[in-house]
Amino acid sequence: MNVIKNQDKALDDEDNRWEIISKHYVDKLTGLISTLDFGAELGAELTVKNYFNGAAVYADNTICASWSPVGLAFKLASAEVAELIASGQAKPLKYFAKGRIKKGYALFDDPQSKQKPALKAYFLKAADQATLTRVENSA
Repeated sequence: MNVIKNQDKALDDEDNRWEIISKHYVDKLTGLISTLDFGAELGAELTVKNYFNGAAVYADNTICASWSPVGLAFKLASAEVAELIASGQAKPLKYFAKGRIKKGYALFDDPQSKQKPALKAYFLKAADQATLTRVENSA
């Protein structure tokens, strides 16, 4: 059984806006994932953690997706990322306007407009890609 763990930490200082923003995205990601009903399709355990000004999803301890003020990003195969960006369905992931592009990620700046089956498919692909990348890097 695949369990979604939320490793959100308690907020000690209400004035810390980054922690408040991060908690917002942790809650959004945890809520979205729990509605997708992966069942036996998902071969990894998902964990949601704070990730600077957003939240990240880890598949078996390897990052596979993130949701922040710029949108929902998935770690996918390079060819699929290029195809999604070329078709205008996704954008390159940049956390800051003048920042560098995070290679291997497709960004959806309006994830609420996506249908749940499409988001589920991206989560499954991202989890597979993350665990595949982890295995390749450890070899």
